[in-house]
Formats: sequence, structure tokens, C-alpha cells
Amino acid sequence: MLTNTMEQEELNKWKKAGQIASEAREYGLTLIKEGANVLEVARKTEELILKKGGKFGFPVQVSINDMAAHYTPFPDDALCFKNGDLVKFDLGAQIDGYIGDTASTVEIGTNKYSDLIKASREALNEAIKLCKPGTKIYQIGEVVEQTITKYGFKPIKNLSGHKVDRYILHSNLSIPNFNNNDRTELKQGTVIAIEPFATTGIGLVREGKQSSNYRLFSSANIRDNSTRDVLEYIKKEFVTLPFAKRHLTLKFPVQKVTLALFNLEKNGIIYGYPQLPEKSNGMVSQAEHTILINDTPIVLT
Repeated sequence: MLTNTMEQEELNKWKKAGQIASEAREYGLTLIKEGANVLEVARKTEELILKKGGKFGFPVQVSINDMAAHYTPFPDDALCFKNGDLVKFDLGAQIDGYIGDTASTVEIGTNKYSDLIKASREALNEAIKLCKPGTKIYQIGEVVEQTITKYGFKPIKNLSGHKVDRYILHSNLSIPNFNNNDRTELKQGTVIAIEPFATTGIGLVREGKQSSNYRLFSSANIRDNSTRDVLEYIKKEFVTLPFAKRHLTLKFPVQKVTLALFNLEKNGIIYGYPQLPEKSNGMVSQAEHTILINDTPIVLT
């Protein structure tokens, strides 16, 4: 029984976080239109998360075309959506550190990549069926790979899903998008995020430019008072979860934030995530849900 491994109060928080993330995803997708500003879409979506009683599991990510992951808008981002854009919309909501992580892909104005979108969605749906105690991790990767290649595309092998723990978005299990021969068995009550990425490219991402995504990496102190102000806010507001530069500029002047992020990263106190474009500039689709491992899998998002 589920209650043997997870208290009802804890389960309720997972479910509430997942529900808020799901509602925010569906709302945000309605805002993605030709001419819409990427920053405004992210802001409005995050405002909904707060309005629903949640906090950010991580910054809203809006990765376009060959950008597979980790594009979150900068504080003054002027980027707007164009006709033909293939948009990965990835977000997280959390309640008391319990996180719902979810993503979907939409195409603006055309149907050129409809099969690519279907490939990642179907791969996710097939993988969810395996989210039961005793399933070996490689089996999920195998069904993801088989489904995506059936459509004539490749899974991105150096991106993966992950175990989710309280205040830890990427915990100690990776859920691959291919058969990696990992024979670790899924356990009752574990929460995982599965996120198949399908691409027209070679199936790998590379590290790109700075993304404006950060997370607290070390609890070390810092001498500069101005930087310490920002650090204390990060610890209080985000704990160990990822945050964006634009989140901090709502609280502090942009010059103070820029200097603080520089000092904190230089001293190894925060980690800055790079953008992740597909290595051969292939187009990319993504689909993601957070799932509770159970005899009947529970899709939280």
C-alpha cells in the first residue's frame, strides 16, 4: 500500500505541487503566440504559481527550436516568439519543498514538427506505464528510445529524467532516454520526473552560453555586505532549488544582483547552469511529468 511508504500529508503536498505545476503549464502554453515576449510569458506563468499558493520549483524555462533546455528569460529579455518556433515549456512548482516538474512542446503557426512533438509525448506515455515497483531503470530508457526512433528521430542521450526529493530537484537517480543498462529497481513511493527529448539531430547537447539559471552550491560565507544581502535572500527564498537572475531583480537593484552573482559564482557558493543547445543544431521536442512509483503509477502533474 502507498501509505506504508509515504505519509498522507506528504502525499498531499506532492499532489498539490503537481496540480499547480500542471495548471501553470496549461496556462503558460496559451500565452505562447507569435509576437509574445518570452519574459512576459515566464512572468505571468510564475505569477499564477504564486497566486495558486505555490512557490517556484525552478525558473520557467522557454527553450526554442534547437535549444533543448535551460533557457530562462533574462531581466530585460526582448526575445519574442516567431511563426514556426518549436517551443519547449518547462516549469516547476513546489509546496514546502515538494516539487512538481513538467514540460510540454508546442509549435507556433505551423505543423512542420508535429511528428517530433508526438514522439516525445508518446515516449513519455509509454514510460509512465512502467513506473511501478521493481521496474529496472534501463527498461524506461529502452521504451523511450524505441518509441522515439520509431518516429525516425533520436533521443537526446546526455539529458535525462531524475529522482525528485524534497528541496532536491535532481536527486540521486537518473532516468535515461536510452537503454543504459542500469538495473537499479524502482521502489514504491519514489518520485521521479521522466522527460523524453526527441531530436532531428545527432542526439546530444553541448554547453552553450550562460543561462541565468543558478542554484545554491555551498553554505560558505562571504565578506561583502551587499553580496551577503543577496545570498541571505537566496537561502531564505529558494533554499537549494534553482532560481533566475530576474527573480532577484524584483527584490534588489540590477547592479547589486549582477555584482552579487559574480562574487557568489567566483567563490563557488552558487552554480550557474549553461544553456543546452542540440550539438548538431537539430530541432528538439520535450515532454515531462512527475510520477509517483506505485502499483498503479500516479502522475502528479
